[in-house]
Amino acid sequence: MAADPASASSGEATVAVISDIHANLEALRAVLADIRARGAAEILCLGDNVGYGGDPEAVVGLLRSSGVVSIMGNHELGLTSDKRRRWFNPLARQALARTAELLSAESLAYLTGLPRVLIRHGARLVHGTPPESTGRYLFEYAAGELPELFARFPEELCFVGHTHELVLVTADGSTVRREEFPAKPVVLPPGTRAIVNAGAVGQPRDGDPRAKYILWWPLARRLEVRRVPYDTAAAAARIRDRGMPEQYARILEA
Repeated sequence: MAADPASASSGEATVAVISDIHANLEALRAVLADIRARGAAEILCLGDNVGYGGDPEAVVGLLRSSGVVSIMGNHELGLTSDKRRRWFNPLARQALARTAELLSAESLAYLTGLPRVLIRHGARLVHGTPPESTGRYLFEYAAGELPELFARFPEELCFVGHTHELVLVTADGSTVRREEFPAKPVVLPPGTRAIVNAGAVGQPRDGDPRAKYILWWPLARRLEVRRVPYDTAAAAARIRDRGMPEQYARILEA
């Protein structure tokens, strides 16, 4: 990957890619404010808007009023039927059942009607792994399986969520490399394909409580991670107040 030149994104519209909000209204508000400050022209969401957190209805309302374009995550899929919900572990299943109680009929219909895949600016967006899985994790693929994963989709770039991790997988025609997403912005060289695991807005799994998302300049092939602080104590208190499992509040306080 090339180092990011300061002029790489000059004059090009910015796209924000967010994922795994998990009904965390405080985190979403902070991320949307950061996106506005950065001047992004479009916001794309990789799913799991709800689940775990205490404000599913407010999060859905804010996403829709902000013009965010979203795809379906496994938590949205879990809202479609009891059979789908059996895929979840007991705590997540409990949180999803409570989420369904807190959602209006309109919001439930919106979430369960989301598409599993979106193609935008020549890139594929899917919650789990390409070409269209909402449930399989990127980390489940061993290094030797990654070339075959790239063969499953034609686009040069694919954004995924689901793991709550920030990971960059690149393929240059001869080598496939998986690494933690660099702290500094990167530019993908011409001919390099990539799978970008975009982290989580609302439920971290990396020990860093800040909300994470990706800024993307499609023409410049530039990618940048944003880490946004917010009131995690308020978000944790909301989880408890709304009757969600205690574990999901503790994750925000770790």
